[in-house]
Amino acid sequence: MSDFILDNEPIIRLSFFAGILLAVALWEILAPRRKLSLSRWSRWPGNLGLVVLNTLTLRFAFPFAAVAMAWLAAERGWGLFNLVELPGWLVVLLAIALLDLTIYIQHVMVHAIPLFWRLHRLHHADLDYDVTTGARFHPLEIILSMGIKLSVIMLIGAPALAVLIFEVILNATAMFNHGNVRIPKAVDRVLRWFVVTPDMHRVHHSVTPRETNSNFGFNLPWWDRIFGTYRDQPEGGHEGMTIGIEQFREKKYERLDWLLIQPFLGKIGRYAINGQRGKSAEKGKTR
Repeated sequence: MSDFILDNEPIIRLSFFAGILLAVALWEILAPRRKLSLSRWSRWPGNLGLVVLNTLTLRFAFPFAAVAMAWLAAERGWGLFNLVELPGWLVVLLAIALLDLTIYIQHVMVHAIPLFWRLHRLHHADLDYDVTTGARFHPLEIILSMGIKLSVIMLIGAPALAVLIFEVILNATAMFNHGNVRIPKAVDRVLRWFVVTPDMHRVHHSVTPRETNSNFGFNLPWWDRIFGTYRDQPEGGHEGMTIGIEQFREKKYERLDWLLIQPFLGKIGRYAINGQRGKSAEKGKTR
């Protein structure tokens, strides 16, 4: 099983990515939650261009991906789950949960450390919120994220199957919860106890810092409730809320070239958790 997963991991992930991207994009057309402020043609080339660059970056910087690290850890006996005797199904579930907790902690970290926020704010600077926003990350943040993920996989000894399942689920839920899709309120209230929904995560993309620094979960919604970062709804309502951050409101910042240099532009602003100073804070507008 491990050899099959290792040999076919890129194809498996790409197939799920493409299928879910198309499914959510179609859902957005049939049942949109909000009216987009910009056309898809002005945003999608930059966002999807980042997907291509990030895929190539990972293959170059980490020729042995997360699944390969799990296989290596199993071969060498590294990590917690390779040192204890537990049923295989339980190890898979625990590994997925721990990897998801890692992503939550990492997400809080990139909001709390100003240097890392410079990288992560690219994700938040999208002027609209749709399925491609879920894949809009700077290549340097992708490298940082993969380094953390590989370290955790090695430390806990996550099995290859668990890592592959987690990677597929994470990509799927990231596109789902960034979808500009309408879900009945009654259904959303139930769903958000088990998975991060679009209405739950959209709050995190509000232009208001106190809302930006909430709802950090990508997959499992429980971490936000446990650690006190959960916010039910945006103050202005979903139709009335403004998406993005204050520094980058011009349309030109949606182009791929500007996306790549964005971490080096302007001031940190007031969005990093440790950089908030209330209403008198420096607005951090790009000059």
